[in-house]
Amino acid sequence: MLWSSEEPAIISGTVLPVYIRSNIDRVWVVGVPNDTRKIEIPLSQLEFVGSKKKAEARAREFAEYAKVYAENMQDGLPIRDGPDNGSRRVYRLRLGEIIKVMNVVEGNPPISTTGDPLPGDWYLVLTNDGVRGYCFSYRLRFFDHLEGTVLEAPVLRDIMPDPELEMVLSRTWSPEYYQQMINSRRINIPELEKNYRFDPGVDSGVARIYLPDMEMEFRYDAIYPDGDQAWRFEGTSLQMNLRTSTSLAVQFLDAAGLRRTLLFVSLSTDVYDLIIQETALRETQYMSVYNQGPVFTSSNYGTITLSEDGGFTWTGYDLLVPHIIPYESRGRGDVLMNLFISQSYTDRYTGAFTFRFIDVIPNSDIYFMYMVDNQGLRLEVVPEYGIEGITVTRRSSSPTVLYFYRDFSLFTGP
Repeated sequence: MLWSSEEPAIISGTVLPVYIRSNIDRVWVVGVPNDTRKIEIPLSQLEFVGSKKKAEARAREFAEYAKVYAENMQDGLPIRDGPDNGSRRVYRLRLGEIIKVMNVVEGNPPISTTGDPLPGDWYLVLTNDGVRGYCFSYRLRFFDHLEGTVLEAPVLRDIMPDPELEMVLSRTWSPEYYQQMINSRRINIPELEKNYRFDPGVDSGVARIYLPDMEMEFRYDAIYPDGDQAWRFEGTSLQMNLRTSTSLAVQFLDAAGLRRTLLFVSLSTDVYDLIIQETALRETQYMSVYNQGPVFTSSNYGTITLSEDGGFTWTGYDLLVPHIIPYESRGRGDVLMNLFISQSYTDRYTGAFTFRFIDVIPNSDIYFMYMVDNQGLRLEVVPEYGIEGITVTRRSSSPTVLYFYRDFSLFTGP
């Protein structure tokens, strides 16, 4: 017996004789201990293991949690199909709803707003209407049930199924400018790696806004409807409104009491997949330069040798010291494909990159627009003021242009 019966009184963990299984009525017909009666029990509330000997052995295994139940302390707390915060949600608990605790399991704890794992454990649980899954214990109150009625959730409100809220809670909501980066095809990998977002915090009861200039948290009791495709977080000033299927407006009162609105989007591609894709693209762009060399030579500006792993060595650059290359540099570093060029320069240059001299403390970055052709590599030095974010938008008033020829003595191709 997995779920206690009130009439007749049978405590969970009790071994019962099974007479009939009815798939039509979805019940077991079982015998009552020390009684001649037979009663019906929902299929989900009894575990059938075969013989009496096997049942008694299973009851001994189950004894630690046989009488343990839990009350849900947060409306909307999910039960998932695996012991991980990223697993699919299979059930949404009502505030005060009682669940049967089956066992503790190994899993990955949800992460708190401080970046630390939440205290607690994952448990295999069973709802009264037969849903099995995994629930994290941070928002559960455990108790032992020894006799009487196992109380159901108090009817505080009529909580109707809300598919749109389920959809909102199941998605990752990134800042709107992430979508703008994707649309413009100018991905800023360090920005994506920070994974800025709005997290409704359905597992912890703490909603969080995490942006470059803002980190806020809102501890709430429940999420309730507040108009058409709108919801409020009970106990806070936080509200959210689904504007389109992929756009979410989040509103709250700031420290000055002013209402602010922030826009978040649900991306069609996971943030970490975008990073992988962009990294692969940049490696391809680098290899297109490397394959044109990898050795490029100028009679005035020395020799640049590229390595397949993205490094460079530069010798004979004395004419560029110190106005471009610092005195202390020994001419070694990495090529970072981390820049883009504005549309006005695409007729003259393929793209832009950074030469990071790693033997200078601190590391010295020099920015170039570049063009490769059949003869070699053209570089134009870009001043720091010519870069906005990750895009080259301005040239120097007196640009320094360097041309390096391919070293054909090393070239064996057609």
